[in-house]
This record gives sequence, structure tokens and C-alpha cells, in this order.
Amino acid sequence: MSIITLTTDFGIKDHFVGALKGKIISDYAEARIVDISHHIDLFNVSEASYVIGAAYNSFPKGTVHLIGVDAELTKENKHIAMQWNDHYFICADNGILSILTRKVVPQRIVEINIHDRLPSGSTAMDVFVTVACHLAKGGSLSVIGREIQSLKETNELKAVVASDKNSIKGYVVYIDHFGNCVTNISQKLVKEVAKGRNFEITFSTKTIKAVKSGYSDFAVNEKFSLKDYEGEKLAIFNEAGYLEIAIYRSNPLTVGTARTLLGLKFRDVINVVFK
Repeated sequence: MSIITLTTDFGIKDHFVGALKGKIISDYAEARIVDISHHIDLFNVSEASYVIGAAYNSFPKGTVHLIGVDAELTKENKHIAMQWNDHYFICADNGILSILTRKVVPQRIVEINIHDRLPSGSTAMDVFVTVACHLAKGGSLSVIGREIQSLKETNELKAVVASDKNSIKGYVVYIDHFGNCVTNISQKLVKEVAKGRNFEITFSTKTIKAVKSGYSDFAVNEKFSLKDYEGEKLAIFNEAGYLEIAIYRSNPLTVGTARTLLGLKFRDVINVVFK
């Protein structure tokens, strides 16, 4: 049974997600459909790229990932399908996949060209469903598109190493359900630039002196229990390998979150400063 994952900005109030699944089942009844997220911020390609990047590797090789974010076909944003790390990705060429694949060359990319084979009035999702089902059935990329050599480059929120190698400037690219703020600064990049040096994290007028090994990595003794640390700010490298700013035991209704207590929001600058 082949897996098709769905990542969209459709939300779940309307009929869109249900209709999308219905179209997949109508084309390929044996497909196993898995929702990654339908709450991507509207048209937010950076957030979509982070979410699919954090999730795709949990699935078996050969999984097809359909990404419905800013998916309308335009002269600037062609429809593409890509094989990368033995997974397949289908979306508009709007920067999602170029952010995802930085420094790792895709195995193959095609510009989808089957639009004129579908009924008049077919939507972007109709095209993506047709391609997803074709690939999930074991079909070839060459049947649904013309091979291209590169993705559309985007300057959207890149982490940048200073010329003197003494800092990295990154951005908040995702805020999760707990209000934790995920940056686009990877643990791998920090290690490469640090070369054994210590560092601290700065943003706005605030500083975090060290990265913790986990959310509960606080000193516990006779005087202080973990309960005493609720509401403390912290930084970790999360499961996806990216620097994350959080509040211990965050809760928007009680303790607060990194978004509410620290005032962080999407696109805010985060600096890693080496000593």
C-alpha cells in the first residue's frame, strides 16, 4: 500500500481537505493517506518547507508528499514534482522545495505538463492528485513532466553566517502548538561555525546563555524542583535539528509561551553569537 501525505494551508473548517482525500481515493482506492498538517499559515512557504522537512523522513522511502500551499499555477510558479532522498514531493515551484533541499541536490525534478490532459476547469489540486496517484502506483516522473535541472531559488529567510564567522543571523520560521519558536538555524550549521567555541543566543534585548539538552534540563535539588522553573525561557535543538526558543511547560492559558512572554513572532531575527 502506497502512502500519500498531505500538507496544506486549507484548515479543517471547510470541505477542501475532505474533497482532496475523496479525489485521491477515487483515483487510487488503495492509497494510504496521512495528514501532516492543514494549518500552515496562509501562503507561508517557509513554514510549509519547515513542516514537511521535519516530517517527511519519518515515512518510508517512496512516500509521495503532496503540498498544497500557494499552489496556483502561474508564470512565476510552475507545478513541479521532485524525487529527493528517495521520496517524492509535488507542489508549486514557489520556494518550498528550494528551501527544503538546500545543499542536497535532488535526484530528479520535472515540470508537470499534464494540465491539458485533464478535464476543463481542473484545479491545481486535481493536477497534484493525478500526479500523486500516478507516482504512488509506481509510475515514472517522465510520464507526467519535462525534466528540469534546478528549482526556483528564493532568498526567503536564509540563515546567514557573518563574514568574520563570529555570528549567525537566522529567523523564526515556525511557531508550534505550544508557542515554541523554531528558527532556521540548524545544529549542523552552528557546529560547523563554532569550531568548539562557546556561544549565546540573542534576540531583541534578551539573551540565552546556553542550549539545553531537553525541555526539562534544569538543575533539580532540595531547594529547586522542576515546578520552580515553569515559565523559564530556554533554547534547544529540536528533533528536526533546528534551534528552538521555548518556555518550560509553556501554556498560553497559564504559564505563557515564547510567543507571548518573549514577544517573538514569525520572521523575528535570532542571532547565535560565538565567543
